[in-house]
Amino acid sequence: MTAENEILKTIEYHLNKKIISQQPLSGGCISDSSIIQTSSGNKYFLKVNHNVPSDMFTKEANGLKEIEYSKSIRVPSVELAGDNFILMECIEGKTKSKNFFKDFGIQFAKMHKYECSYYGFHEDNYIGSTVQKNISDEEERNNWIKFYFNKRLLFQFKLAESNGYIDSEFRKCFNRIENKIENILDSEADKPSLLHGDLWAGNYIVDENGRACLIDPAVYYGNREADLAMTKLFGGFTQVFYNSYNEFYQLNEGYEYRENIYKLYHVFNHLNLFGGGYYQQALSLIKFYL
Repeated sequence: MTAENEILKTIEYHLNKKIISQQPLSGGCISDSSIIQTSSGNKYFLKVNHNVPSDMFTKEANGLKEIEYSKSIRVPSVELAGDNFILMECIEGKTKSKNFFKDFGIQFAKMHKYECSYYGFHEDNYIGSTVQKNISDEEERNNWIKFYFNKRLLFQFKLAESNGYIDSEFRKCFNRIENKIENILDSEADKPSLLHGDLWAGNYIVDENGRACLIDPAVYYGNREADLAMTKLFGGFTQVFYNSYNEFYQLNEGYEYRENIYKLYHVFNHLNLFGGGYYQQALSLIKFYL
């Protein structure tokens, strides 16, 4: 029996239903995706990857459930997660509603109002296929600046160093950022907010009611500005989205200045995932503050 057939048999056993069809989907950059239909007529979204860490899909499931707990914005409900697959609710979307981005901005702000007593998360997870460190010491758990620098920027910097992407100029500039980080970030940050962690235009879908549904999270509790900065890295969000967000949950003064330091984490991650083409962008984000 092939690995793919083993997964389907596991799903059939869990659902207690026979799978009668499987329709492959295009567009996934990491995993193979398909829609399966059972003998009862129910459809599910199946994502499979045999070349990822054995806990990746479990961590994805936990992130989706954490957002679901907030009762703020829709995510696909998780049916089953295994070592090399995740089975979820199938959401066959339609076109965006008239007030799509206005509603999306409010829902996203509501998610950020779902708070925790510490920075991080109860487990490490993944940002793309890179490990995302969320478990930290007591000082980091209570200090956003230390958490963000150590668990986000410094972790990615060391990874880039081990991957051979860091030269003397980059190292010198990064060291200067370390010395300035207390002046760049907001020491009076809000309480730790629930963050999607990796929100760009490819990580939301439109549901059957024309509203936003979040997918592929890298959740943790942190400064909400980090989530919003990521949405601006590759575009795909209208000004209406940001206006409605800010009307519902006003951002702290100076958030525009801090956007680049939050973008840096994701550009660092792209450097580590996809190579040197992201070197100059990462360096320019650092030099913005020097």
